[in-house]
Amino acid sequence: MVNKDRLIKLTQKVLSIDSANPPGNEVAIAELVARDMKSLGLDVKTISYAPNRPNVIATWKGSLPRKEAQAGALLMTPHTDTVPVGKGWKYDPFGKDISAGKIYGRGASDDKGNLACAMEALRSLKERGFSPRKDIILAATADEETGSHEGIKPLLEKKVFTPRLALVLDSVDFDTVIAQKGLLHARVIVLGKKAHGATNWLGVNAIELSAKVIRRLKKHECRFKKHDLLNHPTVNIGTITGGDKVNMVADRCEFSVDIRYMPKTDPKKVISQVKSIISSVTKDYEFIIDDLQLPYEISAKNPYVKSFLEVSRKLGQKARLKGSDGATVISFFQKQGIAAFATGFGKSGTLHADDEYAEIKTLYNGARVLEEYIKEYDRI
Repeated sequence: MVNKDRLIKLTQKVLSIDSANPPGNEVAIAELVARDMKSLGLDVKTISYAPNRPNVIATWKGSLPRKEAQAGALLMTPHTDTVPVGKGWKYDPFGKDISAGKIYGRGASDDKGNLACAMEALRSLKERGFSPRKDIILAATADEETGSHEGIKPLLEKKVFTPRLALVLDSVDFDTVIAQKGLLHARVIVLGKKAHGATNWLGVNAIELSAKVIRRLKKHECRFKKHDLLNHPTVNIGTITGGDKVNMVADRCEFSVDIRYMPKTDPKKVISQVKSIISSVTKDYEFIIDDLQLPYEISAKNPYVKSFLEVSRKLGQKARLKGSDGATVISFFQKQGIAAFATGFGKSGTLHADDEYAEIKTLYNGARVLEEYIKEYDRI
């Protein structure tokens, strides 16, 4: 059985380790996870794609013939990095404080509480003498908070594992995420011509051109089909910089744009529309794509999704189907043809905030649900 006291201590232990990203150093927490999983007799590997950025892959090998056990594998994947602590905390940001049934700390909800739940579920199953038929894999990954470039992305691209199902542990309140918008992050560099501010008609002001582009991007209405689980597409201007001095005409301005687009939308069309809007103002610009993620959707009727909802409700938890307007790593699995959905046991509204916390009762029930879901998955 899941041991609540042990789960609390484990959650505090992972919270006590600073793995803020940036700067990005998951060595200490990876060592903790690796030790813990080795103590269960699991096959543990540590794989790094950059210095101080280890990913821990712990495999509980199933009893089926090796190829069959691997092909049917269940992957559980939380991440080990967090956003920086920042200032303004009332409670200790490294897990020392528990108050009114809440455990505080950076990562309590995103994503170290979920990591602890997965580790405790596996330990409980071992104690109960469970013997899986299919492989069960825990991948505690680095670098999720800055794009997963040193984490789940290369692990998938290099086929370190090829599970049948990926359960991404990075959500809150048992929300079961089966749909996600696509993401485009790009920088637009608008070029102009320098001149004295007093004779600005002799120059071309890149800042003023950028302002026109931004207004048109914000006014542009994307045609889209209403989605039951997702809000409308969005355009956000995140940063802007340009010019040298107040009395000079700026010959360069750079701004960044964040676009979230709907499932079944062609990203090439999104990029083409953005470029067309920029070109309607100026032809002298550069367009640099920093990140492009495809939208993702898995059917609510998928047997693995249905099974998770049934197990959760059987244990008294109100798991609900959700869509994600933000980006999680579930979209990275579709390129490899791997079914995936996300869930988790953090507390909504606390992620990335001061005094981030998770509710101990929810973490405990989350570990129980994971334990039972692993058993149910193994029977499917």
